[in-house]
Amino acid sequence: MAKEELDERIETEPAWQGRKSKEEILAEEIQEGLEELRRRSSGLLLSGFSAGMDIGFGPLFMAVLLTVVDGSWGDPVTRIVVANAYAVGFIFVIGGRSELFTEHTSRATLPLLDGRAGVRDVGRLWALVYAGNILGGIVFAASMVYFAPAYGIVVPSAFAEIAANLTSHGPWLLLTGGVVAGWLMGLLSWLLTAAEESISRIAVVWIVTTGIGLAHLPHCIAGNVEVLAGALASPAITLAEYAGFLALATVGNAIGGTVFVALLKYGHTVRGGE
Repeated sequence: MAKEELDERIETEPAWQGRKSKEEILAEEIQEGLEELRRRSSGLLLSGFSAGMDIGFGPLFMAVLLTVVDGSWGDPVTRIVVANAYAVGFIFVIGGRSELFTEHTSRATLPLLDGRAGVRDVGRLWALVYAGNILGGIVFAASMVYFAPAYGIVVPSAFAEIAANLTSHGPWLLLTGGVVAGWLMGLLSWLLTAAEESISRIAVVWIVTTGIGLAHLPHCIAGNVEVLAGALASPAITLAEYAGFLALATVGNAIGGTVFVALLKYGHTVRGGE
């Protein structure tokens, strides 16, 4: 869809009851994607590194809660509370406007679909943000595994328990779960653009990411911290399992964000007025 055509449709199709129309959301998503695609490489890498560090607070708080509760609340309540702690890292990252790979599986793809960016541009952004996210997560996980037990707030077995929730599935289930997680993260990007108030945006992040945590869906960036911490803290999780998880989760997340959000949202929006 040409920029002029999209802008014209935004002007002639008012938002329903004061809410943003799907054309407005798509236009904002494309514009945000273009702004990130044009950023300097060093800025993208540093922003990705910051996001990889910040998202680690979710797994840290999960491990603290598991240590404090120590099974006394029962499995259902513990799972719900720990899933809410998982969402904290995403609130820090998205609220702080750092770059997260799983958001850009959809957002950075939209300018490509609209003909305003090339495959090379998207590949560059993905590579830089992903590398920054993973490096930041590795630094946080390594530091967390040493600091938290030494500080007396986490027992090492908590890290292994968190990691086991992600590594206990076969390859195809991990890949499928990764697709669902990527789908949800791409949808989160779309919903954040639709939301207009800070409280609404935080609520959207909390709802979506708590759901990912509750279902133990493989998110390659948060899971990077979770599984690596488990591998460093306990021999029950091997580095080979960590590498396998990371590869499958990354591929699944990329498929989920590009196919089920970018392609479908773009397709039905540009054809919605026909």
